[in-house]
Amino acid sequence: MTSLFNLYLITLSDIIYAMPFLLTDELSFPSPDLADEDGLLAIDGDLSPERLCLAYANGIFPWYEEDSPILWWSPNPRFVLFPEKYKSTKSLRSCVKKGIYSLKIDTAFRQVITACSAVPREDQDGTWITEEMIEAYCQLHELGIAHSFETYFEDQLVGGLYGVSLGACFMGESMFHLKTDASKFAFYHLVEWCKTRDFQFIDAQVESPHLVNMGAETIAREDFLKLLDSALEIPTIIGQWQL
Repeated sequence: MTSLFNLYLITLSDIIYAMPFLLTDELSFPSPDLADEDGLLAIDGDLSPERLCLAYANGIFPWYEEDSPILWWSPNPRFVLFPEKYKSTKSLRSCVKKGIYSLKIDTAFRQVITACSAVPREDQDGTWITEEMIEAYCQLHELGIAHSFETYFEDQLVGGLYGVSLGACFMGESMFHLKTDASKFAFYHLVEWCKTRDFQFIDAQVESPHLVNMGAETIAREDFLKLLDSALEIPTIIGQWQL
């Protein structure tokens, strides 16, 4: 699976060597500054809405495979897109202008996250979006905190993305496409949505070449956490988002 970010697979020996913090039932995380050089911070815990929201509010996110414990990450540097720096391609601008696709928001969240987990990726054999993850993020969506941008062609879902929003920022998790530019179309509208609501940044987590071409950039984790604190001062837009 390729998310709005690209992450590499790790082995059990990597986990042991990293010596991440072992989470308990207590709803807390260690400081992101204590993550190892790859960004691995903690292990175990759960995917309850409360823990997920606490994680994202502290610049931490889960990523793990089906047969591993829950792994929590806070990479340094961090990869973000400032909406005002977004760059669209000529083909995408043409696609938007011609009205080839239509967009909906928050009408097919489960379908989007399921498609993100199921669509084959050239560089990966499996997916990190486990059934446990799907149910956890669908619960966040029901609480009005996780959102999906959906691309339709002739009333068929052909692309989209999903993520979590707290304050004035959007934390991108994954996207998929079944037709050319379908995921980019959804991302274009995410950026436009963020611009009109003065969102400060879109978190793409770890660098990926296609987002570099769209204007995303790496910043130090320390700077990211300061930006995040500032964004969290703005009230979260909870509930189903509208065009």
